[in-house]
Amino acid sequence: MTQLTTAKPAAQRDICDIQYVNEKQVKFAQKAMITDDIALDLAETFKILSDPTRVKIIFALSKAVLCVCDLSLLLGMQDSAVSHHLRLLRALKLVKYRREGRMAYYSLDDEHIDKLFRYGLEHVQEFR
Repeated sequence: MTQLTTAKPAAQRDICDIQYVNEKQVKFAQKAMITDDIALDLAETFKILSDPTRVKIIFALSKAVLCVCDLSLLLGMQDSAVSHHLRLLRALKLVKYRREGRMAYYSLDDEHIDKLFRYGLEHVQEFR
């Protein structure tokens, strides 16, 4: 004799069947919770990184220090478009620049940006 079980709808498979709160875990997470301001800043960082062109710029700058002309050639874009993306990245302190005479060279702002990018890239490539 075959026993039939009723499957839950897909929308309900990822929720608990009963209501139970692990107060110890909730208190632990609550003590470590970030502030709204920090959450907003982090969300803005990820929002800026949601553009494929800016992702390519970050990738290129993780490999070498480059000027706008270098990035324009690499990405096949106009200098003004690359410069626009760099301004956005600079505003959130993801990239920085230094001037040498009439040239402005861009690099990642610090090692945290490199790590953030590498971890994200590894995560995406893990499933390919």
